[in-house]
Amino acid sequence: MLRTKMHDLHLANQIVEIAKEYAKGRKIKSIAVELGDIFEHGENITPENLAYNINLLLPDAEVRVAKIKSAAWKLNAIEVGE
Repeated sequence: MLRTKMHDLHLANQIVEIAKEYAKGRKIKSIAVELGDIFEHGENITPENLAYNINLLLPDAEVRVAKIKSAAWKLNAIEVGE
């Protein structure tokens, strides 16, 4: 079940803020993120929930979140338009 949890939304907001800085006022068309095992407040952040929360903040962007073997996350790509 997709849902908004505070730690998922917090990470989504961090990613969106980095993307907005990069975009410099241009429209963000897509974001690609790699997500490792991030455990906060007793639960793992899942790729599905992270993508859902990023889409809450950037409803017009295509969001791709790939699961990786790591304990971190990485913003892989940002595509911007005019």
